[in-house]
Amino acid sequence: MANLLWLLSRLDLRSLIDILLVSGIVYGVLVMVQGTQAVQLLRGVILLALTVLLFGSIAELTAFNWLLRSTGQALLVVVAIILQPELRRAIDRLGRAGGLALWSGSREVQLDRVVREIATACHRLSLQRHGALIVIERETGLQDYVETGVTIDGLVVASLIQTIFYPGTSLHDGAIIIRDGNIIAAGCLLPLAETITTETHLGTRHRAALGMSERTDAVVVVVSEETGIISMARNGRIVRHLDERRLTTLLQALLRSRRDRRRSQEEERERQTTGGTTQTRGRT
Repeated sequence: MANLLWLLSRLDLRSLIDILLVSGIVYGVLVMVQGTQAVQLLRGVILLALTVLLFGSIAELTAFNWLLRSTGQALLVVVAIILQPELRRAIDRLGRAGGLALWSGSREVQLDRVVREIATACHRLSLQRHGALIVIERETGLQDYVETGVTIDGLVVASLIQTIFYPGTSLHDGAIIIRDGNIIAAGCLLPLAETITTETHLGTRHRAALGMSERTDAVVVVVSEETGIISMARNGRIVRHLDERRLTTLLQALLRSRRDRRRSQEEERERQTTGGTTQTRGRT
């Protein structure tokens, strides 16, 4: 207790800021790797480092401790390599902070139409067991991937999406990329996921969807050719077993800008307040 009081008496503003910065960095790393394969790898590296340091301190091995201090920077490089996908996503989000969203308030009607057409097409493709891979561009440009496919530049219509992914067409194996309410290209090649997913039965389409969502902020919708299951990938994670209604809800929530969501919430609160006032007056 006396030692604790002594430590607290030594704290000043600079020490407090120092502790808060270190705590924030550690917390940010934990949040960044939460729910990913890197958690187990990072845990293994930390346990190995603690074990080696403890052993070296107890045994008082001078040369061994010197080797550990010399290889400390190399260990940081190893950790950075392990967390490379997560670090890239975090830096990408930082670079997009404060940027303009793809879907503005004036195009809310167009967003609803595009989402409905995508959800309808995925539902029909699911019933027919036709595979599909649909990429919706947000703030990160996807021109590099667009150039790997065939230019379409057509409106997002459910029938067109079904035609592209019909097994008899030459473009059905690739992905379509949607930008600004239009299908820009079809038959596009996407990068495969770098992280090892726990669901080993997922096919190439799902790995491509995860890989695209790891590298960009795009939203990727997948329809399984084998099972007809509709899935959606974002930020390196995938949500499966979606129906038409749930897919519509998720896409609308993800593609609307923060400003539009905030405005919708304010309008909803205003309607509730107005309704409550009207009911009160009626009772009076």
